[in-house]
Amino acid sequence: MADGPSSVVLDPIGGISGDMFVAAMLDAFPELAAPVLALMRKEGLPSGISLALVKRVNGGIAAAGLDFGGSANAPSGAYAEFRKRLEQAGLPTAVEKHALGILALLAEAEATVHAIPVEDVHFHEIADWDTQADILGAAAIIDRLGEARWYCRPLPLGSGTIETAHGTLPVPAPATAHLLRGFAFRADDGVPGERVTPTGAAILRYLNAAGVDAPAGTLVANGYGAGTRQFKGIPNVLRVLGLNSVAQPGEPILVIEFEVDDQSPEETAIALDHLRAVVGVRDVATFQGLGKKGRWLQSVRILADPWHSEAVAAAIFLETTTLGLRLREEKRLTLSRREVIVDEEAGSVRVKVADRPDRRTAKAEADDVAVRGRGARGRDTVRRSAVRRALEHEEKS
Repeated sequence: MADGPSSVVLDPIGGISGDMFVAAMLDAFPELAAPVLALMRKEGLPSGISLALVKRVNGGIAAAGLDFGGSANAPSGAYAEFRKRLEQAGLPTAVEKHALGILALLAEAEATVHAIPVEDVHFHEIADWDTQADILGAAAIIDRLGEARWYCRPLPLGSGTIETAHGTLPVPAPATAHLLRGFAFRADDGVPGERVTPTGAAILRYLNAAGVDAPAGTLVANGYGAGTRQFKGIPNVLRVLGLNSVAQPGEPILVIEFEVDDQSPEETAIALDHLRAVVGVRDVATFQGLGKKGRWLQSVRILADPWHSEAVAAAIFLETTTLGLRLREEKRLTLSRREVIVDEEAGSVRVKVADRPDRRTAKAEADDVAVRGRGARGRDTVRRSAVRRALEHEEKS
């Protein structure tokens, strides 16, 4: 998103759920409302269910809320079917990646707490159309905010129990607690009930927003997303703060290097594709060489955000056969750049525009070009047209 914040702070005053996250973000960044709601309605909901962004007053605070109306047959709660619906929705590549990533975290948490294979997971409490829409809305927002850093202030623990398909369970629910390992909780505020839902927890985990302290910066946006419940003595809202940090020359970047010499080329290629999709990873590059005993190896270099180091390292050990990593923090200098979306005949194309000392340059997003253009000549036509339109747009603005 052009002129988007460099940091986003999530302040769970009352708690966080999927719909509260989406509503709060759309309240803070109203320019996202039209495209995000359109995607949620088209790909997340059947024709019998409506969706509106409404104003609610909760605990004396005016906030945005998502209002689902109508009815339709319940979707399948099987993880495999849920995933298939998202894969077949025709989503933009990045949005699909984020949506599947959030869903996978939910499934992995359920599989862990119930000691079953991930593919056997069947959702119950979140097996409804509104959950699917919430996940798609969150994915679209994450995509639009690009490289923003995410932070979460301490969460409310809640208390009591909830009724589930597996019986009466304590709050936070087991899958939610699994997802929130490493997150900070504040002292008990005395308000009972479920304060963080599984979907809200999965979004936080996907964003790796466990860090509490955001960098100093200028407040550029704020908004509130309200839940449907009313709490005594505390607003049931999620607050969002968008910050633009003061640019520092040579921002920190984490460099991770390792070698792989006992993993097949096919498996290594799949692993590296998965690593490119991990939140916090900026770039993945490989170099071929000879290792011990004359064996061919792949030397891998990953650039990542330092605050995502633990999550990225865990993903590397999960996806590859390497036994060790070399980590160091360096400084990098980057050009001022922004994303411009232009409309081509075949559909919209994202273009990254950069300001160089002597000129302005632009590069069309390869994934969008691949989808919009047919054949090498068609892709070249789309690429050239998108770049030209983006530069014309920047000259006028």
